[in-house]
Amino acid sequence: MMNGLLVVDKPAGLTSFDVVARLRRLTKTRRVGHAGTLDPLATGVLVVALGPATRLLEYLSGADKQYETTILLGVTTDTADAAGRVLRRVDASQLSPEEIRRALEQFVGEIRQVPPAVSAVKVGGERAYRLARAGRDVALPPRWVVVFAITPLAITPPTVRLRVHCGSGVYIRSIARDLGERLGVGGHVLELRRLAVGEFSLAQAHSLDELEEATRRGTLSQLVLPPERALAGWLLIPVTAREAACLRQGKPLAAEPTQPRAAAIDERGRLVAILEAANGYWQPTKVWPQEEGP
Repeated sequence: MMNGLLVVDKPAGLTSFDVVARLRRLTKTRRVGHAGTLDPLATGVLVVALGPATRLLEYLSGADKQYETTILLGVTTDTADAAGRVLRRVDASQLSPEEIRRALEQFVGEIRQVPPAVSAVKVGGERAYRLARAGRDVALPPRWVVVFAITPLAITPPTVRLRVHCGSGVYIRSIARDLGERLGVGGHVLELRRLAVGEFSLAQAHSLDELEEATRRGTLSQLVLPPERALAGWLLIPVTAREAACLRQGKPLAAEPTQPRAAAIDERGRLVAILEAANGYWQPTKVWPQEEGP
């Protein structure tokens, strides 16, 4: 069974689940998951975990994201992207680039954002997009998210091309919708491409065609990154074979933790456990049996 990470360049027209289903077939691995859903319209970086590495997805899902997007002002859709039904059209060609830049400044920093009605957010246990597509009114509460930077690449009203660096949970469709509302003309995402998830970028990504070809050649495993790459920037603590065995039994490791969490790595560089600081000890909160190591 494969164990590690694949960085996929998701094509337009497929859901993130479609990509996962394709990789289950290619890798002959049942346990496959992804970090950070991409809409069918969107393309770009989708980090997929295989086998035991799926247990690390929660740490990847919270990673920073970078996007490049084209927004069309003057057209409002019910999904806030080009796949939706047009609700309103307004002439936005008379907006000035400076006016648009000033409006964009309001979306940088810690902001309150309402997710699109057609989104994967759960409402009473149901996905919002299922309720919306069933014709039910979906009222999602605003939530605090962080946008680190918005860089205008080209402003030629009614279109605006941007690069966005943001934290987890930010919807680029909501930025497009809210920018259009702030300017009084409406707007939606015309194109969206994810450039990076944490340390994983398009430079490491493989198309589905490339992965299919690697499968035919028997070289797919060479494209799988070790699961430890999901913990980039973490404190890594080398442990002896005896310490690794104790951690796998749930026993704490005596230490003076300087960070709230860390990862224990065995003598062969394999992931042993996720550790959390607790009263002068490292307490294992998630462990990997030796036979599941990479």
